[in-house]
Amino acid sequence: MCGIAGFWPETSIASPGDMASTMIATLHHRGPDAQAVWHDPVSGVAIAHARLAIVDLSPSGAQPMHSASRRFVIVFNGEIYNHRELRQALEKERPAVPWRGHSDTETLLAAIECWGLGKALNQSVGMFAFALWDVGSRKLVLARDRFGEKPLYWSVTPRGLVFASEMKALVRSGLLARRLSRDAAAAMMWQNNIPAPMTVFDDVHKLMPGHWLEFASPTRPGEPQAYWRTTEAWARGKANPFVGSDEEAIGRFEVLLGDAVRQQMVADVPLGAFLSGGIDSSTVVALMQAQSSRPVRTFSIGFREAAYNEADAARAVAARLGTDHTELYVTPADALAVIPRLPTMYCEPFADSSQIPTHLVACMARQHVTVALSGDAGDETFGGYNRYLFGPGLRRRIAAVPRPFRQVLSSLLESLSPSAWNRLFARAGRWMPASARFADAGDKIAKIARALPARSDDELYASFTSQWPEPEKVVPGSQHRLQHLDWVALGLQDLDFTERMMVQDALGYLPDDILVKVDRAAMATSLETRVPFLDHRLYEFAASLPLRFKLRDGVTKWLVRQVLYRHVPKPLIDRPKVGFGVPIDQWLRSDLREWAESLLSPAALQRTGMFETALVQQAWRHHQSGRWNLQHQIWCVLMYQAWHAEQSLS
Repeated sequence: MCGIAGFWPETSIASPGDMASTMIATLHHRGPDAQAVWHDPVSGVAIAHARLAIVDLSPSGAQPMHSASRRFVIVFNGEIYNHRELRQALEKERPAVPWRGHSDTETLLAAIECWGLGKALNQSVGMFAFALWDVGSRKLVLARDRFGEKPLYWSVTPRGLVFASEMKALVRSGLLARRLSRDAAAAMMWQNNIPAPMTVFDDVHKLMPGHWLEFASPTRPGEPQAYWRTTEAWARGKANPFVGSDEEAIGRFEVLLGDAVRQQMVADVPLGAFLSGGIDSSTVVALMQAQSSRPVRTFSIGFREAAYNEADAARAVAARLGTDHTELYVTPADALAVIPRLPTMYCEPFADSSQIPTHLVACMARQHVTVALSGDAGDETFGGYNRYLFGPGLRRRIAAVPRPFRQVLSSLLESLSPSAWNRLFARAGRWMPASARFADAGDKIAKIARALPARSDDELYASFTSQWPEPEKVVPGSQHRLQHLDWVALGLQDLDFTERMMVQDALGYLPDDILVKVDRAAMATSLETRVPFLDHRLYEFAASLPLRFKLRDGVTKWLVRQVLYRHVPKPLIDRPKVGFGVPIDQWLRSDLREWAESLLSPAALQRTGMFETALVQQAWRHHQSGRWNLQHQIWCVLMYQAWHAEQSLS
């Protein structure tokens, strides 16, 4: 894992290399082992690299790196997991390839020279973002991996093109106008994050996952070119569905995930894994241990609050698998200490509060290893979220009731606060069947109330995943548009509602939330994370599976469970899902109250000039009353406000 940055001036300047050097200095955390800059005196382009040495620790793996012919120069962030296989294929075509070392970056350059950019990207299995300079044609290419595991920002400014792994490097260039995007702020209020290709600034863009972008000049970007799309993977899967038996599906899945794990365990530095004790991380660790001659290093954190703690489960799984397990119980003070660092760590507003425990476990792991595998993306790929189970049933019930009646019912349900519903259910509990007793009945009713007025599948899905229901009111002057996919044009008209939610999660929630959260939280402490569930060959297999292999008999991730049961007894695994979070709702009423009130005061909100003060203040009062839990809405505003204060924007 590394950091990259670059500057291509519009007109000749004395030292573009100095600019690139200034930018890459902000990314030291992504690459603490070395920093280097290459400058083309003819075009003026300068590209820079901050190195976290993982594969080929020698100078032969250093960047910026030239291809063997000297035609191409690259700065690369990430890993090509199948680079050994690619080398073998290249050597068959060109037996005299002059290898200098054994890095995956050198392999990628050779593949681009031999096959061209398109084939090289399609043949590569990995996570990456890179900038490639063609010395002959004087063209620059930016490229990003299929799912967006690695970030890449770019901006065309009056003085030229700047790009980098993180926004902070672009800001350091001093070339950005830094015009705040109201639409981006509204999008964040909707879904915790700012979705690609948007950024917090109007004049900065994220390169979309699975795309590359060519510049013929510093002010002339071409049209982004897609080399892989999630929707196309699903279309191919539907056109050629898996038709085997349960045992054949289980066997095929174990082979594919096992191969992904094997390739991702290759490193020239210490390697381990996050282990929460949940299904996905436990499966990854089980397959790691099955292929390792010594105990795998595993890491988990625990909380004293039972509702947030999975450390006991992780410890039990680790003991069963025989891993070398390390755990850390964190205090509220440990977690609260992370919060002031979040605006710098994420460098644009981001409000998934599980960013806090993610960073804490990354910090602990980094004390022992440089690379950690995780179980992320198992939910999106194999059907792990509860909405995949209850969504279709709710959709059927909603469809049977005229919308005016649903709107009235929604208003009636919302007339009582969640805490009032909880008290009502508690009193009536003795007369209710066990299946109807819920500890958090109020929150469930609130979610149902939000879903009832939905006029379409898209609106129903949005009600499950959004924070502020009308973000354009929270951010006056913004235009929030609900995403509508043309399922017919995509060849996905036969997907059922659950599968459509899975596609939408893979297009939005996964790259814009989950992967951003993990990358920034881990790279802030110079830890590389790898995600075996995002091997695209495994994902394409999952897309071909009928839904019964993912959800069966009211159980999520059926197929993943069957493989895990071969390694870990069911009683250690089959338990209620615990989210990886912290008690933000409680802290906002106690330890964080003073901090939050300073950021949500009318004066502070007016300084930012982004939010409707009355609505935010009302939400804050409701949360403080204890009758409503509005932690997610409030956290969105707080993270934007904290970021804005850190930027010192006028």
